[in-house]
Amino acid sequence: MLDGNLDTRAGRLNDRYRHHAAIEVLRRAVTDPDLGQVALVSSFGAESVVLLHMVSRVAPGLPVLFIDTQMLFPETLAYQQEVAERLSLTNVQVITASDAEIASHDPDGTLHKVNPDACCDFRKTVPLERVLSGYDAWITGRKRFQNGQRAALEFFEPEPPTRLRVNPLAHWRPEDVQDYMVENRLPRHPLVAQGYPSIGCAPCTSPVAPGEDPRSGRWRGQEKSECGIHFIGGRMVRRKVSA
Repeated sequence: MLDGNLDTRAGRLNDRYRHHAAIEVLRRAVTDPDLGQVALVSSFGAESVVLLHMVSRVAPGLPVLFIDTQMLFPETLAYQQEVAERLSLTNVQVITASDAEIASHDPDGTLHKVNPDACCDFRKTVPLERVLSGYDAWITGRKRFQNGQRAALEFFEPEPPTRLRVNPLAHWRPEDVQDYMVENRLPRHPLVAQGYPSIGCAPCTSPVAPGEDPRSGRWRGQEKSECGIHFIGGRMVRRKVSA
């Protein structure tokens, strides 16, 4: 039975794997009894192929949860299928909001313009939460270099009340990501070459100019910088959409 104290478990795991390479953190994460049932959550975005490739090497049958918000770029949907097939990932699960949820909360598809937090919540956070309720931990591709809110990431962190989060690439630098892609000849998301270093939903993602923060194209001009499935200021943001 898993220890109910998330901080204790996260601290124990970080001590255990502090000096391990990313792929070894991932390899141990899918079997360590302190983690329990684990899934990878992947956006199949600009850098996602790195973790997906590592999973294909150590646990190709690991559940890979892909959230289709139904507002993604067509290129992302095509890339998801291409990468899954090329890497022989055998357990990709596509997650979406239900037709009833969309009809209730965003029937005309314009909620992102007036309340992007609510749009992210019912299209991403709520559907993902439903699926993650069956897991004890989930793996992300977040890295310290991505922005200030991620600057103190550890390999393992608590997600109250019941789960842990695993960040195998937490300590990687931008050049580490690019080198891994080149060395393993991994396919790039087609939008990266068009100036999209961070890719979300089509209405809320814009190209990034040279010298800008790579995530500056996400919700440009707004204070918003996270979709709600990740930590903000050290706390998990999970805004529930009212029925």
